Amino acid sequence: MSRTEPISRRERPSKPPLSRAAIVDAALSIIERDGADKLTMRRLAGELDTGPASLYVYVKNTTELNAQLIDRLLKELDLSWDGVEPWRERLRRVLSDYSALLTSRTELANAALLVWPDGANYLDLIELLVRLLLSGGVSEQTAARSVDLLLQHATASAVEWAGHARQDGQDLADLTATLASADEARHPNLARLGAAVFTDGGHDERGRWAIDTLLDGILARSE
Repeated sequence: MSRTEPISRRERPSKPPLSRAAIVDAALSIIERDGADKLTMRRLAGELDTGPASLYVYVKNTTELNAQLIDRLLKELDLSWDGVEPWRERLRRVLSDYSALLTSRTELANAALLVWPDGANYLDLIELLVRLLLSGGVSEQTAARSVDLLLQHATASAVEWAGHARQDGQDLADLTATLASADEARHPNLARLGAAVFTDGGHDERGRWAIDTLLDGILARSE
């Protein structure tokens, strides 16, 4: 009776060395193929043909992994400024691009609300925002604090619109119906104003208004 020939481990091709970059690549592959809910350290270890303990040498937990993933995503942004385009217009544009980028990656948009990205791409984004704010006459301390405020707004907007885009997400008609149901005695101002005043304007126009409102407040704070 013949026996199955055992496979020697020496004959296996060498595994590529682990690195943060390789781990982030594998994590993105899992997310794009199977969804963010399938990304665990154990699943990631299997993807890399190693044990979970080996990953913790490079990323200490899923929070740090998400920080690395978001930084990798930011690499897709154009973070240049020629100094000719008006600073406010460039700032609006980069925040709009940032929000759109996160909206396209729902799985990372939610994580971006809870973690700070970790890497050079994130630093490039902050550098550009600070440079633009300083060019607009914002004081250094206010500029530094404003970066967090502006990115929080852009990230929250991305999460909101990514949620609406889901098959089971709410759409504007749901909000319109809720506002239209305002009782004149209980909600006199809502009934008088009507639903349209709260929902008019497209996504881009409302986003521009929000950024300008924040910038007006930031500039006033610097006076």
